[in-house]
Amino acid sequence: MTRPWIWLQLLIGWTPVWALFLTLLLTAHPGITFLSALIAATRMIAAAAVLGLAIHKLTLHLTWPHPMRPVFMLAHLGAAALFAVAWVLLNSLIESLQRGELVIVIGIGIGPFLVLGVWLYVMVAGVTYANQATERAARIEAIAARSQLAALRSQLNPHFLFNALHTVVQLIPREPSRAAQAAEQIAGLLRTTIEEDRDLVSLAEEWAFVERYLEIERIRFGDRLRVHVDLTEEACGARLPSFALQTLVENAVRHGAMPRVEPTEITVMGRVDRGLLTLTVQDTGVGAPAEALAGNNGTGLSRLRERLSALYHEHARLEAAPGPSGGFTASLVIPQAPKEEG
Repeated sequence: MTRPWIWLQLLIGWTPVWALFLTLLLTAHPGITFLSALIAATRMIAAAAVLGLAIHKLTLHLTWPHPMRPVFMLAHLGAAALFAVAWVLLNSLIESLQRGELVIVIGIGIGPFLVLGVWLYVMVAGVTYANQATERAARIEAIAARSQLAALRSQLNPHFLFNALHTVVQLIPREPSRAAQAAEQIAGLLRTTIEEDRDLVSLAEEWAFVERYLEIERIRFGDRLRVHVDLTEEACGARLPSFALQTLVENAVRHGAMPRVEPTEITVMGRVDRGLLTLTVQDTGVGAPAEALAGNNGTGLSRLRERLSALYHEHARLEAAPGPSGGFTASLVIPQAPKEEG
């Protein structure tokens, strides 16, 4: 957090208290002018705000205990009394500098003034502890989200590798040389999946990975697998979850091409319109089972849906449906962050 933003937060936080003090001064002292009340309220709140920085430092050392401990309460009682006395002295110092002579500002009495100082301490300490608790909760939530994304990503990778290795196993007895070639290509893909720890990548990077995957699948399927690509230049620069497109293409190969003897065509299209990246993978295969359409059978599509939810909440979606003339169509819609103007 930048220093100007911190000072802006302090200003916003103390403004209502300053307005309250101004109102109390005007109410408690009918003869006081608005200017005098304004100066007095500003002086009192400025002194409290300066001392409030010390309270913030103290709360960093005196973390909120679970369960509550008497030592914690006693420490804050002592600090509250010290704050009240320091507030009276700092107010008096500011007033003395304004008048050019030594004065002690005690308002309607030293007792009520000290009580007011204790109240200010409790308010500042309470707000500070509440903010710290909110920040801790946000950090925990962020860590949990990152852990969830890492777990989902790690589940996608073995899912793909299992299918790729299955290709090699099928080739070994029939075409050992091609099986060795496929194994080398799989090793390269495995290196990429292990080294890739980003949640978001560009579509161009994702498609480069998918092309290497399709090279392996073409070893097995040959001319039975035909892929058509239509990705706009703007779409290639868009960002999407890593291995998202690979999941859609793999699903098309697995459910569309694998069960068929006839050639299967897979079409990959990508467009960006109104800040949304739309990716569509359509195949002319036999179609997908109902479980894959529902996305609730623990497949790559269901895990991809979970990743989309964790990354974008309800702002991204994955739609799956039978193709217009058979086969299967999966569409991925992902919002794009607006580009910063330089």
